[in-house]
Amino acid sequence: MINEIMSKIMQKRIPQIEYYMTHPEEVQNNLLKDLIYSAKDTVWGQYYDYKSIKSWNDFSERVPVNDYDSLLPFFTRIRKGEENVLWASEIKWFSKSSGTTSTKSKFIPVSEECLTECHYKAGKDMLALYCNNHPDTRLFSGMNLALGGSRQENELNSTIFCGDVSAIIIDNLPFWAEMYRVPKKEIALLPEWEDKLNKMVESVMESNVVSLSGVPSWMMVLLKKIINTSGRTISDIWPNLEVYFHGGVSFIPYRSQFNGILSDRMRYMETYNASEGFFGLQDRTDLDSMLLLLDNGIYYEFVPMDSIGDSNPKAVNLQDVEVGKNYAMLISSNAGLWRYMIGDTIRFTEKKPYRFKITGRTKNFINACGEEVIVDNAIKAIETACRLTDSSVNEYTAAPLFDTQRNTTLHQWLMEFEKEPEDMNRFTEVFDKALQDVNSDYEAKRYKNFVLQMPIVQSVPQGTFYKWLKSKGKLGGQHKVPRLSNSRDYIDEILKLLEQ
Repeated sequence: MINEIMSKIMQKRIPQIEYYMTHPEEVQNNLLKDLIYSAKDTVWGQYYDYKSIKSWNDFSERVPVNDYDSLLPFFTRIRKGEENVLWASEIKWFSKSSGTTSTKSKFIPVSEECLTECHYKAGKDMLALYCNNHPDTRLFSGMNLALGGSRQENELNSTIFCGDVSAIIIDNLPFWAEMYRVPKKEIALLPEWEDKLNKMVESVMESNVVSLSGVPSWMMVLLKKIINTSGRTISDIWPNLEVYFHGGVSFIPYRSQFNGILSDRMRYMETYNASEGFFGLQDRTDLDSMLLLLDNGIYYEFVPMDSIGDSNPKAVNLQDVEVGKNYAMLISSNAGLWRYMIGDTIRFTEKKPYRFKITGRTKNFINACGEEVIVDNAIKAIETACRLTDSSVNEYTAAPLFDTQRNTTLHQWLMEFEKEPEDMNRFTEVFDKALQDVNSDYEAKRYKNFVLQMPIVQSVPQGTFYKWLKSKGKLGGQHKVPRLSNSRDYIDEILKLLEQ
């Protein structure tokens, strides 16, 4: 009875979702006006005279495009306790951005409005869309196993909570959501990942888990630990498990592994939740794209990739985006992020409704000689190579390699295989051909080895990337392996670790 009631309550949100799907520009324009009005008396709003802004054109011409470094002085003032700087309401939380393994921590402000009208609202939308797509769901008959991050010390002001966005969300969940979640908060927010992992295994195996949520790389670690500890299959432990809500990294490299240890009846739903906000949900089961969430306190703009690097790149708003083109995403949010470049790149697959795919990061690519290889290219090429060589990749990273003695350039890939190919040379050849098929610039540079040589694909032992992340204090939560880099910093660190 409770399951049916909760499912119907969630689905009441569907008409509102359908409204912004059919009136996207109207919804976004009204949201921008509300954001500007709310911040007109802040330090930022007064400096840029928000009171006189009447349109997006005014806004985009007056307010510069920002990144973390340009807003850092304002973030620091807020972390020290100053109010009314970027946003009018009190900032109680800072989300520690974990999208990079850089040693530099990034702390993003989270307001009450951002938590409730963005993160929690989108979370309810996720449940609404899932229930609407699956009327037979038993989602509210058991527990959700949610992987969370940890709390961090705020050395500037002890009254402001700092931590992974997942930790902030878990720490402030409404009572009804907390009733359906495992493990308990005191375990979920433990700071040390391996200690937390052991306690999670002990605490969740006897629960009636019906859904999973978290980053695929860390969820796989947890599920394997549960299997090894219990000696049982996941289906035996949780016979009612029906859905995995995943996000944070591309699911494609992990799908075969999850298919191997979860039930054939398992459902999957992609989410796009970041430190800065909750941006997208997979709203249809027959599409692998996500619906852009338009009424949860985020105003979107998009910078064409060929403008990245300009001092003040020109952005377009929603109605002027082109399907199939790569954009860096800018957001203005109800936490005081103004024309903020979050670092992700996306490609729209359709308009009205606006659906998209994540293609990579603005700084997560290889462009040694004009080949412009992005994460989306790598994902597709690895998927093809694995399929044709009956193999499976867990983790990977890549960077250019400049051989000064031979005066040649090539790409070096470190791959951690779940199932290694029988012939690594054939895997490399298939992978290289697949990468050429999805990237014409790479294909041109590879032509007869004139510019780029055949890539090197090096298999590394299982657990290599885990050990590397551990050495940097980056286990668990939303920490991710950087897939591509124009610099050799990451790959050289891993190679050095392997030597040791």
